[in-house]
Amino acid sequence: MLEAHSGPGIPTRAAELLDREWRLLIDGKLVPARSGATFSRVSPYTGTVIAEVPDAGPDDVDEAVRAAADARAVWRDTLPVERAKLVAELADAIERHGEELALLDTVDAGSPISNSRLDVGVTVAQLRMFAGQALELKGTTIPASTALHVTTREPVGVVARIVPYNHPLMFAGKIAAPLVAGNPTILKPPEAAPLSALRLAELAKDIFPPGVLSVVVGDGPAVPDALVRHRQVRRIGFIGSEPTGRAIQRAAAESGVKDVSLELGGKNAMVVFPDADLEAAAAGAVFGMNFTWSGQSCGSNSRLLVHQDVHDALVARVVELIEARRIGDPFDERTEQGTMINRAQYEKSLSYIDIAVSEGARVATGGGRPAGVDEGLFVAPTVFTGVRPDMRIAREEVFGPLLSVIPFADEEEAIRIANSVDYGLTASVWTADVTRAHRVARAFEAGFVWINGSSRHFPNVPFGGVKGSGVGREESLEELLSYTETKSINVMF
Repeated sequence: MLEAHSGPGIPTRAAELLDREWRLLIDGKLVPARSGATFSRVSPYTGTVIAEVPDAGPDDVDEAVRAAADARAVWRDTLPVERAKLVAELADAIERHGEELALLDTVDAGSPISNSRLDVGVTVAQLRMFAGQALELKGTTIPASTALHVTTREPVGVVARIVPYNHPLMFAGKIAAPLVAGNPTILKPPEAAPLSALRLAELAKDIFPPGVLSVVVGDGPAVPDALVRHRQVRRIGFIGSEPTGRAIQRAAAESGVKDVSLELGGKNAMVVFPDADLEAAAAGAVFGMNFTWSGQSCGSNSRLLVHQDVHDALVARVVELIEARRIGDPFDERTEQGTMINRAQYEKSLSYIDIAVSEGARVATGGGRPAGVDEGLFVAPTVFTGVRPDMRIAREEVFGPLLSVIPFADEEEAIRIANSVDYGLTASVWTADVTRAHRVARAFEAGFVWINGSSRHFPNVPFGGVKGSGVGREESLEELLSYTETKSINVMF
């Protein structure tokens, strides 16, 4: 059985952080929504209102974009190394305030405190990495004729960064690349977990010139839609679901010619051959499902493809590892899995359990609320066997702690099943055969692949997907350069 415990409550150290008036950051000032409206944030752990957050609207977006447009020339002409210094200064401020930011993510998103602290470290590292790449914003010389032909990289203009709720602070750190590249940036945090981003705005207020960074959030689609459609917003970076990504592409195209990058969903395959280290593969399957944040990750290996000869042995070990995990109070240092983000995601996961069973899948472990946890939006990590590739649970992204195990007979079938979905974000292959490992990795229709590994990201290694999983690459020099445009200059003698 899963080791579980209950008793919802917000520790004093976290409750004290919530005792404040939350504000947007626009034009260098912390302000309420122009309408005066607010919306309530309900903790997915306690079920209680923890904050009243400014409910911004199109007028607030207009003001933020105007301020960004006004700041564009000054920020563009600021030397890249000077822009990088300010981004590094924000990284230092986040590091100094790391514990409070982690507590905010835990109370706001239900993330275990250990995971929230890890996200703080990743945020700081990403900001510092992009700051350190400032001098890579360089052009080339081209020997096209006896004249001098050079290229330069210039900022695109006003940028909108729209980020999801599964790593609230870490994704708020996605402002780093556009800022270092010289673009005034408007961050739209998730309304489902905005508090750490709003606290980041407070820390950033006195670091950047007015208008260079704004943080604007509202309850519902009005704010992101206004941002995407604003004619002065030239570049949009979005992380989220595939349907929303397509809606952003449509809205952006209706209002202008814009550069849009999308990191979207996944239904990622982990393929295990019979010669693999089964103990390592079982641990990798559990780690790669990202159960720590309840499977709410686009990169989770939610399809575990296992050769029929080792299927039963691997499933047994995966179940054993999962049932030893501790789920419950996200403020407890020992907790290994927190809540779903909100009731909608909680009910979605439970509904997919019913769908999977109705289509013939069998529950090997989990299958509902964890035993002994009576409060909070918890879903037990669940493993399905008897899954066929055509089942909805094997094709549709749930964004919950549900792992489908699919048997296969040979390499050809494994590749066919792996590539049979509309997504193509991550994939992994587990085998002792080096030749087969590279052959299968090459055959995967996915943008980020591991051999005998899962879930880990690495500094400056481009992350992103193909097919329905998006366009563009993040977490790397490619991301930084994507926030620039190339200008060719021909010097004629």
